[in-house]
Amino acid sequence: MFYQAYQTQMDLLAPVRGIAAATREWLRVPPDWLAETNSVRRVAATLELTARARLTHTRPSFRINQVMVEGQARAVVEEAAYTTPFGTLLRFAKVGVGPQPRVLVVAPLSGHFATLLRNTVEVLLPDHDVYITDWHNARDVPLEAGRFGFDEYIDHVIRFLEVMGEGSHLLAVCQPCAHALAAVAVMAQTNNPAAPASMTLMAGPIDTRINPSVVNDLAKTNPIDWFEKKLITAVPLGFRGVGRRVYPGFVQLLAFMNMNKDRHVKAHRDLYDHIAKGDTAKADSIKTFYDEYFAVLDLTAEFYLETVSLVFQEHALPLGELTYRGMKVEPAAIKRTALLTVEGERDDICSVGQTSAAHDLCSGIRPYRKRHHLQTGVGHYGVFSGSRWAGQIYPQVRSMILSNE
Repeated sequence: MFYQAYQTQMDLLAPVRGIAAATREWLRVPPDWLAETNSVRRVAATLELTARARLTHTRPSFRINQVMVEGQARAVVEEAAYTTPFGTLLRFAKVGVGPQPRVLVVAPLSGHFATLLRNTVEVLLPDHDVYITDWHNARDVPLEAGRFGFDEYIDHVIRFLEVMGEGSHLLAVCQPCAHALAAVAVMAQTNNPAAPASMTLMAGPIDTRINPSVVNDLAKTNPIDWFEKKLITAVPLGFRGVGRRVYPGFVQLLAFMNMNKDRHVKAHRDLYDHIAKGDTAKADSIKTFYDEYFAVLDLTAEFYLETVSLVFQEHALPLGELTYRGMKVEPAAIKRTALLTVEGERDDICSVGQTSAAHDLCSGIRPYRKRHHLQTGVGHYGVFSGSRWAGQIYPQVRSMILSNE
């Protein structure tokens, strides 16, 4: 089992990383004249990169302790509003702030923790009561918790909205846009009163037949049996989910990194140079990014395989063939939920047109309650993180939410 081989390698290298980290700390202690020499800095840089050569499998902190609301700093407290074995409905409660529009941020379940959307949450927080789908690492979920597949993901989105209450809003980022749209359709079909007042879909694969990206092509290169045989393995001994079949997060991370290998190599060369030159600020910026990027979680095998099959190979949602618990999913049934779609001009993961396809599917929503925003000059991550998200995309999201309160 390749998971066991990976874990064994990580365990064997742990002492090496520990010695490197301890030696790096020791080098901080010597007299200033020694610590400032170029040779010592280069050694320190090598030691630090060695100590950091690892992945982590626990969720990092969101690190959102306060936010400015109407010119005043307000403390932020994370609250678990609802929890299942597979995920937590996490609320970022603001101390001393009155009622605000409630927004559920539906985070991707694609190898990273929900903390990847830290900046998304930070930007939303001043004006909204923000909740997020804080997915758990599948390798820590015991077998007796049961399965978690496409339908179970939809179950969670629906249940989380029910817990939040009527009149909430939904914002889905990247991979789960199809799942979120299906959940809202099911809620409309069943007259669920907790159906969201608005739905924002950002850079997500609603119809991957449109302008197929490299990611889309790779998903169709092999039959689903190939993915199951090559990429699915069992959680090894030593973890609560021992025996659970998963798509490991470290495999997904390697796939992501191979797509932009040169960029990651350059980033680590830059990190070495910054440490060697004593440029702490620039080094810390790179380290902060990779602390998050190298924190991975495993997906259940059924969720991964069903998502690849239904979304990327069969195109079940746009072709009208998607079912949920035996019921056909009909986006045209959505009438009371407003729709905003957002795409990035330079997105090489979810190409232009794939998310806006939701407008044709949601034919029951009146035209004046639909909007689309194409952001120029941004790639995939720029849609929900960074200056363009905060300065140009977020105002569109805020306007959509406020106009449907």
